[in-house]
Amino acid sequence: MGVPGFYRWLVEKYPKVVEDVDPAIQNLSLNFDNFYLDLNAIIHDCFHPDDENIPLPTTYKDVFRNVFNYIDRLVESVRPGKLLYMAIDGVAPHAKMNQQRKGRFLSAKRNELLEAKVEKLNKLFEMKGVELSNQESEVSDSNIITPGTEFMHELSEALKSFISSRISDNSLWKNIMVILSDANVPGEGEHKIMEYIRKQRSLEEYDPNTRHCIYGNDADLIMLAMATHEPHFSVLREDVTPQQQYQNGATKPFKFLHIWLLREYLEMDMKIEDPPKNCSIELERIIDDFIFMCFFAGNDFLPQLPSLEVHEGAFDLLMTVYKKKFNQLGGYLVDMSRLGEKNAAFVKLSRVENFILMVGSYEEDIFRKRSEILERKRRRLIQDYGEAKQEENNARYSSDLADENSSDCTLIKKASDSENLSGLVNSMAATPAEIEREQNMKDLKDEYRRCIREISDLFKRGDFVVDKIKWGTHGFKERYYEAKFSVKGPTEIECKRKEIVQKYTEGLVWVLRYYFSGVASWAWFYPFHYGPFASDLYGMGQVRVTFEKGIPFSPLDHLLSVLPPASAHALPKAYAQLMLDEKSKILDFFPKDFEVDIEGKRFFKQGVCKLPWIDDKRLVAETRELRNELSENEAVRNSVKADILFVRSTSKLAKKVGFLSLTSKLDTRISDGIGGVISLCHKLVEKPCLGMESFDNKEERVLCVYYERPAGTNHIPYLLSGVNLLEKSIFEDDIMETELWHERKRYYSRFDRGQSQGNWRSENKSSTSRFSSDATSRHVRSFSSNAAPVIHKYAGVGWSSGRGKRIDTMANERSPLSSSSHDQPKEAGSYQINTTRDTRPQHLVDNFRQFRISDNHLPRHGGSYQFRPHNNSGYMNQPTNASFHRGSHYETLPFGRGQGRGVSRSSSSQFRPYNNNGFLNQSTNAPNYHQGSQHETVPFGWGLGRGISSSSISLRPQWLKSNEMKDQNRW
Repeated sequence: MGVPGFYRWLVEKYPKVVEDVDPAIQNLSLNFDNFYLDLNAIIHDCFHPDDENIPLPTTYKDVFRNVFNYIDRLVESVRPGKLLYMAIDGVAPHAKMNQQRKGRFLSAKRNELLEAKVEKLNKLFEMKGVELSNQESEVSDSNIITPGTEFMHELSEALKSFISSRISDNSLWKNIMVILSDANVPGEGEHKIMEYIRKQRSLEEYDPNTRHCIYGNDADLIMLAMATHEPHFSVLREDVTPQQQYQNGATKPFKFLHIWLLREYLEMDMKIEDPPKNCSIELERIIDDFIFMCFFAGNDFLPQLPSLEVHEGAFDLLMTVYKKKFNQLGGYLVDMSRLGEKNAAFVKLSRVENFILMVGSYEEDIFRKRSEILERKRRRLIQDYGEAKQEENNARYSSDLADENSSDCTLIKKASDSENLSGLVNSMAATPAEIEREQNMKDLKDEYRRCIREISDLFKRGDFVVDKIKWGTHGFKERYYEAKFSVKGPTEIECKRKEIVQKYTEGLVWVLRYYFSGVASWAWFYPFHYGPFASDLYGMGQVRVTFEKGIPFSPLDHLLSVLPPASAHALPKAYAQLMLDEKSKILDFFPKDFEVDIEGKRFFKQGVCKLPWIDDKRLVAETRELRNELSENEAVRNSVKADILFVRSTSKLAKKVGFLSLTSKLDTRISDGIGGVISLCHKLVEKPCLGMESFDNKEERVLCVYYERPAGTNHIPYLLSGVNLLEKSIFEDDIMETELWHERKRYYSRFDRGQSQGNWRSENKSSTSRFSSDATSRHVRSFSSNAAPVIHKYAGVGWSSGRGKRIDTMANERSPLSSSSHDQPKEAGSYQINTTRDTRPQHLVDNFRQFRISDNHLPRHGGSYQFRPHNNSGYMNQPTNASFHRGSHYETLPFGRGQGRGVSRSSSSQFRPYNNNGFLNQSTNAPNYHQGSQHETVPFGWGLGRGISSSSISLRPQWLKSNEMKDQNRW
């Protein structure tokens, strides 16, 4: 999971870091050497796919087949030259195990809520004649994607056979080595991969220009990749743009996120203007500090600080404080070159304390604004919920009437609405009964999805935003500690605060070591469900941090720790009784009912699951004797193994394997591009995989050996000598000015930020812009000029229009475009809307969203006038295109003192006054667009503007639907 919201924030702030993967050319210019797969992301997507192109599985083999096809597609896209490393999550540290446990318990609780609704649905559709399958699915419970289960064991065996077949038969695999780190190898998949990279680059023979690519959808992969200090690194992931629509048959596209471009962005954006004396500014140390700062916004091991919400600009705030206060801090927050020293000397805790207290000084402003927004949102949600319920009741009433009057024709019409039924409808052999049966199946699936949305989306259940803490008002801290930590009074609160500061400081150090060098302690975890206030973290500089590394759980102990009782079937019977039998000594670890705190959350999965903490010693004491009762298969599932390396028998490394005995080991020392220790695993892999051909050449076999990473734990926190950096491609103009969320004059929804980021980042800038006029050619978001826009009221767009009055002289006047403008005269005109996206004031855009004009309500007037389109600054061009409307006929509307041209009445040349972003279109093909057209104008200002075709089109902004969808997805 990583840092929630980090990826979206990153690509909005630094858009050039991402690049589309072109399936036609496979981006071969990148020439990756090593390709790493975080397989858990793939397994989950193939287990319960939301992509129509991935078949819905019912058996283990179905899932495996989906996984293999997905891997094939990834390898085809990247085409690694030397190594493919596939890692599955093994036993995790206790700090991560708690997060896994909460997720699985939440999933079980959601399924419990869903079960009653699904049962009613099934009965209802059975009465309609829908035949429901009674066959039990092997993959109905996604919690089996956990180390120690039968599913993970069989997946590992299937992957070995798949890899062997691909190396033998596929040209893209023949010349590469493949490493499989399955669920029996301890550690999270992405961290096993990063440990491999760190160990390789510590060897003298390592090539510093090795090009890496890692696949995975977790945001922490980005920071883990940066932490390696390997510049030639890219992260491959699916495009998760919420409003992205895919046609049937089209697969979700991939995107590259290039770490070297992110490094360039940070170098430009994190400039320190006034560093302390004797402190040199180094990009590598800035990157380490950036990674460390991001931990305060939350991750898989620590809860976020209450004032640091990603959608409220948490990362922007952290970066701004860091840059402005760097001199006062005295230098960098961390020094990873001292990673091996005792007492966490690599973290400057006194500086960290000063830094986070500076961040905490903004808390009250943030909370005050949040409280205001939550109250407005609550009122709006209540209204929307009531309207939605009314619409739902109306729809049901209409549906009932339609059912009573249904006929063969209406059934066919319903069926034709589904693309899945189009073939059946077009078939002459299709009967009304068959069509009805297919439609009922479609309706059942739709109802399933609706039920899931109702359970998952708290607003659809009527659970509206409630601010119990009353953020930013007097006593909010006391209320927070009482509600979240169950303490009252100054004495109890201070005692609890000190305990929280101790554990939270330990957590920061633990997470930093985990990202840069591996597990500091397998048993450590943060023992609270909530984070502290930033302003309450004083005393961090006095905390002394030490860890005992310990050993990881066995796979079955880990499985027992994270599964809810509803998934007890995935455990051996003896282990399952520990969570089901009332006489179990650890039954308290597995409550059937527990509290889920959903305050301030939009979706059920975001709730804080208040489960009891697992006591390692008590759990291991109960399972130690059970190991003797395990079957042979269960004992294998509970074993700890090493990575497995696959090579062709004709490779250089394979020839060295021939000299190995069953007890000897071989240090490869970058042989064939890999360093480490290999040993025999007692077998050669020849078994063909599911649906695969056997080997054509029996003399060419695939060797399977155990692989261990090279010894040594030194982390190198800088670029290696001999590395060749790419030419710079990020410049000053690519860096946007940061406006802190709590300092903005008005609230912007997440949709507004993504849709018009150029506006909200520069709305209140001075008249001198820091962006040059040619920035549009080098940046995704454009900035039209160095001068701030001058907005005038009553400015027209026709020949007789005037500039009107400056908007800054009319602060107290009401906007005639606002929704409450019923007291304004209709002919009073409007603001001049500047059609250049980056300079339009946001409040004008918001007001214009309320503007609705339908040509059915407009009077008609004759006349034609020459059109003067806007220039890029929002003002009127001189009429240089005299032939633009030659021979055109228009119907115009008076609006104020002048008239402008209308819009063609011709139905053949339909004009859309808005582009896809919801703003007025520029006339790019003016010379030919309106020849011979008739127009009807829309009033806009004292002069007349362009109208719209006199067809049934209305001036309804195009963003409204996407706005609702995007807000829902980005909550």
